[in-house]
Amino acid sequence: MKRAGSRWPGMGLLRALRGDRRGATILEFAFVAPVLILILMFLFDTAYYLYARAILSGEVQAAGRASGLETATQANRDALDSGVETAVKRLVGAGNVAFTRMAYKSYGRAQSKAEAFVDGNGDGLCNNNETFDDANANNVRDLDSGASGQGGAKDVTIYTVTLRYNRIFPMAYLLGWPQEVTMASSTILRNQPFDKQSEPVTGNCT
Repeated sequence: MKRAGSRWPGMGLLRALRGDRRGATILEFAFVAPVLILILMFLFDTAYYLYARAILSGEVQAAGRASGLETATQANRDALDSGVETAVKRLVGAGNVAFTRMAYKSYGRAQSKAEAFVDGNGDGLCNNNETFDDANANNVRDLDSGASGQGGAKDVTIYTVTLRYNRIFPMAYLLGWPQEVTMASSTILRNQPFDKQSEPVTGNCT
């Protein structure tokens, strides 16, 4: 039985442990590391996205210019599309690439899209045999007057490429992001005037 006032042998050990700071750095790093890693993955993912977007935009601009040349054929355009796909897949791997071309008679039509009409009764609708500018010659007033494809001489073409790929870092779920990234790049250019541009016809709304 210990006498009153005697020191417990373990007190010195407790004081030594309390004053030992050698494990504090490891403990602090264990708390900070997950946040640091998440921030680094976010930065790398964002940089990767911006780089992929820059590559896609550059390829689309080049392919769009070549598509509007007088000498361009459908086979040439298919080859240009294939070149764009190869360039972006070299970066993102097994991504999905889709291509669209919409042709309009002018830059104004490409911007406003809908075929203009003469609103004789002022009701804001094309009806009662009112005339409209049938830009794509399909006998129907369309809210988008574009025709699928490259179009003809002097037509304005919107060339769009859409890329989808999976993120390379497993942090999308933690941030509530989709695992698949979708980006699109477009260019609008006029085809070379290698021939006379076809004139739009006038239609009538029922």
